[in-house]
Amino acid sequence: MKGKRSRTWSILLILTLLLMGGCSRPAEEAQGNTEEKLLVYASFYPMYDFAKNIGKDKIDLKLMIPPGVEAHDWEPTAKLMGEMEKADVFIYNGLDIEPWAEKMTGSIENDQLITVEASQDVDLIKAEEHEDEHEEEEEHGEYDPHVWLNPMNAMKQAENIKNAFVKADEENKDFYEANFEEFANKLRALDEKYKQELSNMKRKEIVVAHAAFGYLANRYDLEQVAITGLSPQEEPSAAKLAEITEFAKDHSLKYIFFETLTSPKLAQVLAAEVGAETLVLNPLEGLTQEEINAGKDYIAVMEENLAALKTALGE
Repeated sequence: MKGKRSRTWSILLILTLLLMGGCSRPAEEAQGNTEEKLLVYASFYPMYDFAKNIGKDKIDLKLMIPPGVEAHDWEPTAKLMGEMEKADVFIYNGLDIEPWAEKMTGSIENDQLITVEASQDVDLIKAEEHEDEHEEEEEHGEYDPHVWLNPMNAMKQAENIKNAFVKADEENKDFYEANFEEFANKLRALDEKYKQELSNMKRKEIVVAHAAFGYLANRYDLEQVAITGLSPQEEPSAAKLAEITEFAKDHSLKYIFFETLTSPKLAQVLAAEVGAETLVLNPLEGLTQEEINAGKDYIAVMEENLAALKTALGE
């Protein structure tokens, strides 16, 4: 009898342990899933970077325009639009740099989607007027869309993104607010560094591949002369190239800037014509995969841009 009772207790103990294990697993899984991340889509790199700084590990962040692809002429696929049906937040710059954005949001069946036009409430500058008639039609719109190249504008865009995250996930408001303040302080420091290091340069004129640097030039009292207009795909006329060549010679410019995601050919031809060298000035419309793998981000690239500007303006 004693051995029988012992076996019975052993069986009961094993069954109890099995039941406890079976009950605890869903509880553990539930505990692991208590914090659902916001699903966030960002149109192109600066929007992605700002969102990443604010959302950190509480968001599942997707970059829509792939690394190394120029932002001006990209279009979303039907597959991507279908995936966005599940998104919580969609971030885009606005000002027609993503002409597909508003059309896409209008066609997505997702009443809960929070859409952020990050350039809202930024002080805008008018698009440059070009002499060529065809260029008028190819520009983005009335205003220059490259607002993020002024760190103070970038801070406003980051604030707009932060507000959207708070709206979508109010429980984590303090987290997003703290991250925004941390990033804003980095942007203030970057702005101060630009102001201090560019204030005493012997030159103020920069010749750039396309007219992306108007906000940066305005902020730091520089003069931007662009080979092409707001879109790098534009082709300048012979008269325009002759005018820029004369400008570069008159000002004895030693450097002509080109970009990483577009052909450097025009900048190289112009540099050869005026006896100058070429340097990269990155408009941050997108990073290459190599740059991302190397750990570069908005702040790092803007610091590289500052170093390039100091080289060009200091000679």
